[in-house]
Amino acid sequence: MDDELEAVQTMTRRFVAEQITPRQEQWYEQGYTDRDVWRQAGELGILAPDISVEYGGSGGHFGHEAVIGHELCVAGDSSWRTCKQIHVIAAHYIEKYGTEAQKQKWLPGICSGELIAGMGMTEPNGGTDLQNMRTKAIRDGDNYRISGAKTFITNGSTADILILATKTDPSQKAKGVSLFIFETSTPGFAVSKRLKKIGLHGSDTAELFFDDCVVPADRLLGEVEGQGFYQMMKDLTYERALTGVNCAAVMEHALKVTTEYTKDRSIFGGKLIDLQNTRLELAEVKTLATIARVFVDFTVERMINGTMTSDLASMSKWWMSDTHSEIINRCLQLHGGHGYILEYPIARMYVDARIEAIYAGANEVLKDLIGRNL
Repeated sequence: MDDELEAVQTMTRRFVAEQITPRQEQWYEQGYTDRDVWRQAGELGILAPDISVEYGGSGGHFGHEAVIGHELCVAGDSSWRTCKQIHVIAAHYIEKYGTEAQKQKWLPGICSGELIAGMGMTEPNGGTDLQNMRTKAIRDGDNYRISGAKTFITNGSTADILILATKTDPSQKAKGVSLFIFETSTPGFAVSKRLKKIGLHGSDTAELFFDDCVVPADRLLGEVEGQGFYQMMKDLTYERALTGVNCAAVMEHALKVTTEYTKDRSIFGGKLIDLQNTRLELAEVKTLATIARVFVDFTVERMINGTMTSDLASMSKWWMSDTHSEIINRCLQLHGGHGYILEYPIARMYVDARIEAIYAGANEVLKDLIGRNL
């Protein structure tokens, strides 16, 4: 942390308290976040803080995004933080791999919140197996015709644009994958439905269909075919590092609300915190949360100085997500029956936590990737 990051932290904390926390119940019930919050965040410069100023961003680095994600998580936000994470990841794809014309056209709107972005990768029969996706983009003169389906897409029903993964050469695996900047206003595109999840009820997750959608050739990201798989593999490091940051913050939030609960809960003529078992459990939880904080701070430093590796990002993502699920489970047990009631923050953390080991690369796949590099 430095003075600039502390200023971002203070501004984000105020924004979350005023615009995010009071609307959690509304978003939880309706299944998506309102559009105005994106524009408000854009005006403050916290929507895409590490995108270059020349394209409408704040010109910061990964540390700025980490601070913002941390503040959302410790405030108990389970709606907008996931949507925002995917939004900023999409922005990075365009800044890192797009042509100058593509950057100038799309990034200012993404950074201001006028455009909501999503990532269209996962397919109904594909999951983590991105090499074998079935969505096709066939060249037709100055256009491509895109047909296929995607599922589990965050911001799926609200996004204006998607970074869409397709097969431009179905005969190839990785070498046949290309990414497109896809406008959801394109004829032939349809949102099948918002998916009902066990957690993250306030974030928009949808199933999408593409029926012979005609897309101009200049929407091909970087305007070079066959680069999509390699682009995804490189940028998944960013997503996995950010997932680790968020999980560490949720651990801290779980510890905080559980400690407060045990100090308030009366049992056997005293407080729950007075029981030795409670103190032993919380001591272990605090230790694990502290280890997580040290680990994640190390990964943030590596992201900032450019020395992050795929292995380290994978290690952070799988260990953080598994450990935070363990911590939340133990904290819920200390709440007793109240921990099973969704009015209590720990209950929502419990159902929200399960997805962390699945998205951004299933933890089993990440361990295998780490193992292959031994």
